[in-house]
Amino acid sequence: MDKKLLDVAAGRTPADIVVKNGKIVNVYTKEIYEGGVAVSGNTIAAVGDVDYTIGENTKVIDAGGNYITPGFIDGHIHPESTSLAIRSFAELVLKHGTTAVMTDLHEVGVVGGLEAIEAVLKEAEETDLKLYFVVPSHVPFAPNLETSGGHFNGEIIQKALQREDAVGLSEIVGPYVLSGFPDLLESMEKANKMPGKTCQGHLPDMMGPALNTCLAAGVTTDHESLNGEEAAARLRNGCHLMIREGSAAQNLADCLKTILEQKLDTSRVSIVTDDLHTVDAVDNGHLDEAVRRALKAGVDFPTVIQMVSLNAARAFHLDDEIGGLAPGRRADINITTGEEDFRVLSVIAGGKEIVDNGRCLISYPKAEHAPCLLNTTKLKNPITPESFRIEAPEGAKKVKVKVMDTLPWIPITQGREAELPVVNGVVQCDVEQDVLYIAQVERYGVNGNVGKAFMGGFHLKEGAIASSVGHDNHNIIVMGTNFEDMAIAVNHLIEIGGGQNIVKNGEILEEISYPICGLLSDLSGEELADEKRKLNGIIHELGSPITIPFMFLSFICLAAIPMYAVTDVGFIDVINQEVISPIIEVTE
Repeated sequence: MDKKLLDVAAGRTPADIVVKNGKIVNVYTKEIYEGGVAVSGNTIAAVGDVDYTIGENTKVIDAGGNYITPGFIDGHIHPESTSLAIRSFAELVLKHGTTAVMTDLHEVGVVGGLEAIEAVLKEAEETDLKLYFVVPSHVPFAPNLETSGGHFNGEIIQKALQREDAVGLSEIVGPYVLSGFPDLLESMEKANKMPGKTCQGHLPDMMGPALNTCLAAGVTTDHESLNGEEAAARLRNGCHLMIREGSAAQNLADCLKTILEQKLDTSRVSIVTDDLHTVDAVDNGHLDEAVRRALKAGVDFPTVIQMVSLNAARAFHLDDEIGGLAPGRRADINITTGEEDFRVLSVIAGGKEIVDNGRCLISYPKAEHAPCLLNTTKLKNPITPESFRIEAPEGAKKVKVKVMDTLPWIPITQGREAELPVVNGVVQCDVEQDVLYIAQVERYGVNGNVGKAFMGGFHLKEGAIASSVGHDNHNIIVMGTNFEDMAIAVNHLIEIGGGQNIVKNGEILEEISYPICGLLSDLSGEELADEKRKLNGIIHELGSPITIPFMFLSFICLAAIPMYAVTDVGFIDVINQEVISPIIEVTE
């Protein structure tokens, strides 16, 4: 028992920090009223009239009549999507009022397993951001359809669940539950029997019997609802709805429209970002931007704040620790403007001042990264232009192929057919039809796989782009108009230990290095955003209209989101979970 905390609450000992002269946003009652918050160490001691806790040495923060809210909580985010090392990520989101996140660090785990995840969690301990670990439910994400560097089996998952910071299983894929994967079901059963652990779902397009089966198996949340119909189905079936509003997918407006029109209860609704692009985070913010969008959609102020704080905590049975302004809770406190022009002005995380009226007070030193996080790219076989050829049946002059097109607003693929010429036995791409070459190269030195397909939707007119960020295996994904530039792009990324680059006519036009797992940079958020703007600008000059092309490219190899994907194993029919040929038939 913290005796000092009790003494501060009782008025016997002065508080360390008092925030006063504000309007408290009470997420427990959805009231707004005048008052303040008293802090002892890293914990809230009193809320409301807290003048009695002020002593000679108390740091008094005048809220100036602004609003006092709980710190924000992102219940489902992959920090690796920002391409920032964990300390730079913490600095970036803390500035915007996010004081806690739930994450599986799945991308790091794909590359280096539990050892790599634990190394990153160790680095995060030097920050003021509270990280809760949601254990990856399986790595690789699509068994038998991709190669990964790290692996999670039942034994490793059970070990990870024993960690003090572990709060459950992450990304439980609906189709795998329906297929009855025994290791997954066993892990879910064990997690559900452990106090305080939850099973977090990944249930795209799951409705009716499929949704019922997943929830009956123990899934308690889902972040994959694309529209109001799917959102309502989850809420009506007792599933916590995490509405995704990040960089790769933005579903807030559609989901909230149905919730508001049908007057559905929102106590089991939270807002998450899932994947957050560096430029988005620097230019627009994190959950503070989601608050602005929810307010614009018509949600009242206390309810929106509840969605980014208490509701997320409740989804993980953590509301006795975080998520609200109440005695005994972690001292995560934001001072904000009101709903007319919502901004985060000041931030306290764990009782420490982070932002003072817009001025950031923290700067974390770069970590000395563990060896398991470095030098993660290597090839089993040399990559040459010939590595990317898709050969036609003997004697063919033209073939009909299946092209996967990315949608322009969300990286979900659809299929179309195209007729392509054959030259010297090799199927040719056709930029006029928006048909490009795409491939994924295994980069862990395991088997030398190169999976190949045809890609549309990016409208690249020349050159090639490549990235060692490729969900959910993080082999090197490369797309281009010619094999020579593609080979140069891949080989260069191997040399620098991972990153992203653009090649045209044999010349590397621009690159970013990701030395940490081939995924992350030690640059600050602002520095990395500048580098990414350069990359994006060049790709746009080469013809692509997609705002964040590298993030979209990274999802083309995800064999768990419909309809098609390319992994190092080959061209994937996601619905049927099988490898198919990109060539449909010979037409001439």
